[in-house]
Amino acid sequence: MKSPYSEYSLSKHLRKSNKSSDEFEFMINQLTLEELIALKLEVSSRGINGKLYGFKLWNTIPAIAKEATLIFAISATNNLFEAQTLLGVADHFRFKHIVRRYREVLNYYNVKSITKKPYIKNTI
Repeated sequence: MKSPYSEYSLSKHLRKSNKSSDEFEFMINQLTLEELIALKLEVSSRGINGKLYGFKLWNTIPAIAKEATLIFAISATNNLFEAQTLLGVADHFRFKHIVRRYREVLNYYNVKSITKKPYIKNTI
């Protein structure tokens, strides 16, 4: 049985949206995660003359990182059980809560109706 999650890939989604390419991904791969986040913040602030005042970056960055990690975990695994294991979330109910909390984000990245799909333990 083929898992519904095995076909999802953030890279494929971004390429279909013309937001990524092989060359772009190669260049990103040369940066550390810290450099990538700092560069994204710098480029984002250029449009407003380097002023990101009013944004609570220090308090928001952990939530942004968790969201990105969840998207990666679902992209890199075949089912929710594997994603839960990859993230190191031991409690099944806690993981289901996390997935429900980020449902809109997951749907935006084309992970359709993830909270309605069964919690699969085996990939056969």
